Amino acid sequence: MAQPTYEELLDIIAQKDRHLARLQTRVSELEAQVTRLTNLLERAARSNKRQAAPFSKGQPKPDPKKPGRKPGPDYGRPAFRSAPPPRKINETHESVLPARCPGCGGAVHETHVACQYQVEIPRRPLYRRFNVHVGQCARCGHRVQGRHALQTSDALGAAASQLGPDLQATIVQLNKAEGDRRGSLTGLSHGKIQRLLHSLFGIELSRGGSVQAMQRVARRCEPTYRAIIQALPGQPWIVPDETGWRIGGRLAWLHVFVARRLTGYVIDRKRGVEVAQGVLGSDYAGGLIHDGWAPYDRFWQAIHQQCLAHLLRRCAEMIEAATRGAVRFPRQVKQLLGDALDLRDRREAGQLSEHGLAISRRRLEKRRDRLREWRRTDQANERLAKHLHKHREQLFTFLRRPGIDATNWRAEQAIRPAVVNRKVWGGNRTPAGARAQSILMTVLRTCAQQHRDGLAFVSRVLRGQHTRLALAPT
Repeated sequence: MAQPTYEELLDIIAQKDRHLARLQTRVSELEAQVTRLTNLLERAARSNKRQAAPFSKGQPKPDPKKPGRKPGPDYGRPAFRSAPPPRKINETHESVLPARCPGCGGAVHETHVACQYQVEIPRRPLYRRFNVHVGQCARCGHRVQGRHALQTSDALGAAASQLGPDLQATIVQLNKAEGDRRGSLTGLSHGKIQRLLHSLFGIELSRGGSVQAMQRVARRCEPTYRAIIQALPGQPWIVPDETGWRIGGRLAWLHVFVARRLTGYVIDRKRGVEVAQGVLGSDYAGGLIHDGWAPYDRFWQAIHQQCLAHLLRRCAEMIEAATRGAVRFPRQVKQLLGDALDLRDRREAGQLSEHGLAISRRRLEKRRDRLREWRRTDQANERLAKHLHKHREQLFTFLRRPGIDATNWRAEQAIRPAVVNRKVWGGNRTPAGARAQSILMTVLRTCAQQHRDGLAFVSRVLRGQHTRLALAPT
């Protein structure tokens, strides 16, 4: 075999040098990536140990947006600190003039009387006594007793001391209610409810009494709960979601199903599709807006919409972790989804005709299909590409069917209060508590969706008054 010439040896050495330089560059990139990921891991580990970790948002932005809502037609109903005078005055007090001026000591002459108004909460509990008239039927001898509209029970004797309907509804509101955007005193444990009622109103109530009141309200509201659950399959679209839960310290799942004016919660040991099919039925044919959880795909007749917010967050995480050319694919996907949302906004603003919307949608679909042709060597990119291809017809349903949301934000909002409550007291101790949790959250959330006073609704249910929620599809 002939020995290589001097020029050939120089060429081989040059090739080796170039290869070595590429390897050294790659090693430097990997070392930088390891350093960055190590720092992120250490930061996450440290933040989990801090007491204020859930509320930490890092360094403030150098150019933060002005706080508050923007002015304009989307602002909503403006609120002012000065409220109109109350229609009913319970007490009137006189703020009399001092005899002498506090400044110079001169005599004071009254010129006019101005009014100031104040709203206050009563600190003293209201104790009622019901004189229950008891009699006997002259024909059959059956015992009969009277019932006042404010009574919640017919119990007498040892169980004659009862909690009023508004007090029981308040206990439920403090423990179960989801609150609103302004925030509210909710998610309190039974021990905190006990201390709150004692310190504010002087009401003596044990934690066991609070639990019993909760169970009593849940039993009274169960027919309403069943009616809401039975009405969900008839809704034109549903937004489902689920999150981890605890029953007696053991793993369970809280499922939520949100319609326009109804929300149903189900706590179950199972996470699979059996729960969703038990609520909606396996033949549900309406719109289903959900994340990428595979069991939802088993609703074969439904009209699916994948949550774009989940996909955008996935792309953002991939962009942050990707190196070199692997970053291009998630960037293209993120741009595609962002353009789809922009197209939706233009449609809702009335800036597009139906023909223009159809043309723009077809362009997005072609861009979506071209993403499948990309050459991918990164495993994360390949997994995302397979997901997009599998659900290719579920990405832009919201552009084809008005009324379908692009994200599952409704379910996220409905499930967030339950997650807050879970952080406070960890779930439920018993299956009966989990059942009561499902019933009361369903009733209160549905009342909020229908702009009904949840406390007043529960109070009327406890008094046996006829109460109904709107269950027809909208």
